Amino acid sequence: MLLKIKAFLFFHTSNIKLFTTFGIMHAEKYILITGGMGFIGSHTAIELIQSGYTPIIVDDLRNSSSIVLAGIKEITGVLPLFIQTACQDEVALDAVFKQYDIEGVIHFAADKAVGESVQNPLKYYSNNIESLLSLLRVMEGNSVYNLVFSSSCTVYGMPENEIVTEKDTSTNYASPYGHSKMIGEEILQGLSKRKAEWKITLLRYFNPIGAHPLGHIGELPIGVPNNLVPYLMQVANGEREFLSVFGNDYATPDGTCVRDYLHVCDLAEVHVLALKNIGSNASTNCDVFNVGTGTGTSVLELITIFKDELKVDLPYKVTERRPGDCAAMVAGVEKIGKELNWEAKYTVKDALIHAWNWEQKRNKL
Repeated sequence: MLLKIKAFLFFHTSNIKLFTTFGIMHAEKYILITGGMGFIGSHTAIELIQSGYTPIIVDDLRNSSSIVLAGIKEITGVLPLFIQTACQDEVALDAVFKQYDIEGVIHFAADKAVGESVQNPLKYYSNNIESLLSLLRVMEGNSVYNLVFSSSCTVYGMPENEIVTEKDTSTNYASPYGHSKMIGEEILQGLSKRKAEWKITLLRYFNPIGAHPLGHIGELPIGVPNNLVPYLMQVANGEREFLSVFGNDYATPDGTCVRDYLHVCDLAEVHVLALKNIGSNASTNCDVFNVGTGTGTSVLELITIFKDELKVDLPYKVTERRPGDCAAMVAGVEKIGKELNWEAKYTVKDALIHAWNWEQKRNKL
């Protein structure tokens, strides 16, 4: 490990901001993380640093905040390289590739609110697909072909069975967000079939929750949260009046929707593991894995765990079903266990405790 003090300079472009970085940096195994200031991306940056990589974060901060950098530094002792720009700015993105010898890319950058995608599908098709295409053009232009792609269980649409495996397919997408992720997968699968140099891993993850156990980073929603747990946290701390439980008449044990909730640190670990093993499957250049726990938890079970463990009041009301919600969806995890030798370490209880610890700190930022 080398001690380096650096001031990183780029030539001026229309919308790129440069940040001076000081700190202890690992050997220069550069990995680009698009959308790396977001919930999953920031935790993955920590996992990369702790695994000996040097992450370069690219993010336009539309749905995130630069305060995340301080949290990453608090945990790792390293202030990551950060460039503020959108993936669609190919000139700015190319400048990053020209300056650093990047070994691979983890692509998170995308709009991700399912409900908003239903209301504004063109925004999701435009941003999620165009950003991927821009990234691929710049990667190919700089002879970088290793890519881990952030996909989603929403590609399974409205599955007939509770447990879904990588072999399950769907054309019954519940949202334009899910459809945009499947289009991204199809682009990458097609590219890898025609260009042998590409090595790609698609990670279809289920419902990430939690925060880093040390409490320095976590989910940082801007505006009204779109996901269950951050909304739950804001109800618990008094920011919102009650939590809406969308339907209690599903064909599940307690009538509420069942999902596979995955700790964000477990998910971050998978991204680094996928990067290390990219291209190891001799039968394909584009591999795909579900990432989940293999266990379902209902909305009411989640609420009960939170109340029992944290001893915090959590008012909720049962409301009408939300369009596009399936009754149950749980990850089939046999493939990732067998081929990557991975399984989730944290429980739902762990994730809720860590998320609540982060929520207490978030209110003071």
